[in-house]
Amino acid sequence: MADERSKKPQPPPLDGTDLAILAALAEDGRMTNAALAARAGVAESTCAYRLRALRESGVLTGIAARLNPEAFGRPLHAIIKVRLGSHSREHVHHLYDRLVELPGVMTVFHVGGDDDFLLHVAVAGPEALRDLILEHVTAHAVVRQTETQLVFEVRDGRGVLPR
Repeated sequence: MADERSKKPQPPPLDGTDLAILAALAEDGRMTNAALAARAGVAESTCAYRLRALRESGVLTGIAARLNPEAFGRPLHAIIKVRLGSHSREHVHHLYDRLVELPGVMTVFHVGGDDDFLLHVAVAGPEALRDLILEHVTAHAVVRQTETQLVFEVRDGRGVLPR
């Protein structure tokens, strides 16, 4: 039986109106439907319909607040590379589920190549980083090795929307 995560329907093609709505939301996710419709150049009812269709098709998966980790006492960012000793589906999924629940973990990537997971973390300082790795990452028997890189600066990329 195929993994349920890989059975996602393909979203419909996006037109200029959809792209205008998505670009406006990417810029300001708190925008009202009226303001969004004005930006996209469509009626409010059309905008509401398009927005609902974008959500239902899985193109728009959510709108979230972006929090500053420093405001929570977590100014130190790092990337932790994790290599596993066993690659059974059960071990991989179990560890993945545990990693995403760790406090301070911003993003977890399950990747191919030399490493198996990349964790972007935000912590209070070097001691907190050490403790996170020793107590919550390498404590799992399936973890064979970790490598940590400090992040000096983070910038958002362009994203997937065409200009």
